[in-house]
Amino acid sequence: MALETKGLEGVVANESTLSDVQGADGKLFYLGYSIDQLVENCSFEEVLYLLHRGELPNQTQLDGLTDQLRAQRDLPEGVIKYLVDIAPKDAGPMDVIRTGVSMLGLYDTRGNHQDRPLNEERALSICAKMPLIIAYYHRARQGKELPPIRKDLSEAAHFLYLITGEEPGPEAVKTLDVAYVLHADHGMNASTFSARVTIATLSDIYSAITSAIGTLKGPLHGGANEGVIHMLEEIGSEDKVDDYVAGKLERKEKIMGIGHRIYKVLDPRAPHLRRMAVKLTKELGEPKWVKMSERIAEIMRDTKGLEANVDFYSATVYYSLGVPTDLFTPIFAISRAAGWTAQVLEQLDDNRLYRPLTNYIGPKPPRDIKPIAER
Repeated sequence: MALETKGLEGVVANESTLSDVQGADGKLFYLGYSIDQLVENCSFEEVLYLLHRGELPNQTQLDGLTDQLRAQRDLPEGVIKYLVDIAPKDAGPMDVIRTGVSMLGLYDTRGNHQDRPLNEERALSICAKMPLIIAYYHRARQGKELPPIRKDLSEAAHFLYLITGEEPGPEAVKTLDVAYVLHADHGMNASTFSARVTIATLSDIYSAITSAIGTLKGPLHGGANEGVIHMLEEIGSEDKVDDYVAGKLERKEKIMGIGHRIYKVLDPRAPHLRRMAVKLTKELGEPKWVKMSERIAEIMRDTKGLEANVDFYSATVYYSLGVPTDLFTPIFAISRAAGWTAQVLEQLDDNRLYRPLTNYIGPKPPRDIKPIAER
């Protein structure tokens, strides 16, 4: 008998106060605040505070969080050595960040992995250090040194500065900051689920985030944004879109960035990224990526009733910012670390081990074992 809940679809695995994904209506809320209002009124640091502390900060609280994050902009020497000297220069950045976060746990000797205040410190430290892990590796594979760490830049500005060596302009910073806000948390998605399953065993926060990164790496989850750009590059020009999509549909192949497991209407994050993608491509004088994307979205909406998701336009945004394609998913990981760590802290507050059942469909038991000579 086929399992109606395969993939745990429709199964409620826990309760959470953090994000409310209303798939039927195409709405997303963080602790009751709509994603639309958060994008318009709050920085990523404010959203990080909201997810970790349960309320939006006042200025004093935001300054305190910002100081804490910036104070953690360092890495253990052993992790730096791995990123600069040991990791293969042709390794996938998601593989490197997964290993780098795991290594952070080796250098945290404070023990007591169920202590809430200590885990709050660890959570902020992980959020502050993940951009450094990506930047160190990216610069090292280019044969470049990391520019000096700065304590006067926001999270978005500092990451762009680290990977390019130049202080970014305000428009680029705002664009990445909005992308961070949009990706910060998203209910019980695959990577969040893996983080909560890991921490529910009373493992440590580093193991939980390492599990999440490994899950996000998959092309059916975070890796989808890389797939969108590869698809656009493969198509090449706007006049080839229709034939490309028709061929994909005829072969029953997936169109990257289209459709969502939860949203049955337009992903509420997509319009914000689309708006930024349009603005960026106009400024850079290369509108073909957005035009191709719009045509793909139109075809899929008309023929399949499917809408674009957050990956569809985030790919064009990152590409327009000059971010290398294989850093798209690591950027997703940087922003989602805010939600992962918040979800881990929430899981520990009222923990129960996850232990779902399996619907056995194998050979009917009991079976007799024949002697090996008779098999």
